[in-house]
Amino acid sequence: MADRYFDQMGAHFARKIYASPKGAIRLAVLTHDLQEWLTDIQEPEQSLRVLDVGAGLGHISEWLLAQGHRLTLCEPSTEMLDASREHLDALPSAYPVEYLHLPLQDLPARGERYDLVICHAVLEWLVDPAAAIKVLQQLCLPGGAVSLAFYNRDALVYKNLIKGQFRKLEKNQLAGSKRSLTPQQPLDPLEVNQWITQSGLITHQQSGIRVFYDYMPAEFQLQSTQAQIIENELLYSRHPAYRNLGRYLHYWLRHSPR
Repeated sequence: MADRYFDQMGAHFARKIYASPKGAIRLAVLTHDLQEWLTDIQEPEQSLRVLDVGAGLGHISEWLLAQGHRLTLCEPSTEMLDASREHLDALPSAYPVEYLHLPLQDLPARGERYDLVICHAVLEWLVDPAAAIKVLQQLCLPGGAVSLAFYNRDALVYKNLIKGQFRKLEKNQLAGSKRSLTPQQPLDPLEVNQWITQSGLITHQQSGIRVFYDYMPAEFQLQSTQAQIIENELLYSRHPAYRNLGRYLHYWLRHSPR
C-alpha cells in the first residue's frame, strides 16, 4: 500500500465532499473550534505563521487567510494545489500565500517551523500515520499548536453495528476501495492517542465532526435544514457523550512541557 494522492480528482472532491452537507458540517466545526482554540497561541491582532498540510482545495486556508494569517499550503496533488492557488490568489490578503508541491514527509528538510500546523483528513491516507504525527511535531514551534483531524474508526464500527453489518465487522472490511473517497485506513483513536504521546505532543482540546448527521436516516436528513443540522452539530460536537461518535475527530495538540 502507498500513500494516496488525489490527482485528476479535484472536481470529484469539490462535488462529493466540499459541496455536500457533510463538507459544510466539517468546515463549520473546524472553523468554530479554531476560532476559540487559536486564543491559546495568539496575541490580539497577531498574525501567525500557518502551515496547511494536505490542504486539498484550500478551504481552511481561505478561512485563515481571512483572519490575517500568513499561509503556507502543502499539497502533493498537482491538480489540488493549482486549484488552491487559483482560488486563494484571487482573494484579498495582507500576505502572499506560499505553495509547496510536496508530501508531508519532505517538509522537515526545509528547516521551517510554524505557529500553527493544520493536518485535516490526511493521516488516514498514509501508510505510516504514526511517523506523520512525529513530523507534525517537528514542524510546530515550541509555543505553537497542531490542529489534527482524522477519520474515526470507532464511528465507522458504530455505523456498521447499527446497520447490522456484523459479517463486515468480523472480516474487518472497513477500508474504502482504492478508487473511492472513503479512506483506506480508518484510524483507531486509542492508537492515535498513543502516537501523539510518543511524539511529544499533548491533546489539549477535542471535538467530534458529524457526531450525528451520518447516523440520521435519509428521510430525517431531508426534513432538516442545513442550518439546523450545523447548529446542532456545533452544540454537541464537544459533548462528552457524543464527541467520540464523530466521523472525524478534531484534536488541538501542544508540545509536552519539558
